[in-house]
Amino acid sequence: MLIAFKSKSSPEVLMYQEHAQRILDLLHKNPTRGVITAAEAAQALSILEHEVAETKLHPETDIEHDIHTHEQEEGETREHALSQRVGFSARAYPLLEMLRTAKAENEHIIWGI
Repeated sequence: MLIAFKSKSSPEVLMYQEHAQRILDLLHKNPTRGVITAAEAAQALSILEHEVAETKLHPETDIEHDIHTHEQEEGETREHALSQRVGFSARAYPLLEMLRTAKAENEHIIWGI
């Protein structure tokens, strides 16, 4: 299922629910429907930036959290399989940018509405 994050301050961000779930869990938000108010944007940004920094320091835990980690396929080198993995920082980047813009322009981010 896709989640469409919307804000007046930036273009819509689409994420698969299973990828957005980790972000929303960190922010204590419901994946079905919710809002990050303009007042919450600064703290949400801080929480996500901290998590991105942690996953860069400990990439092995990033892989453990990703339920869709790319596995090595038949005939594929280990190096290629590892290069195909998408980390938390890459998955979170579009929403981080939306949060930065929403914070700067004092706008809300909504989904599921």
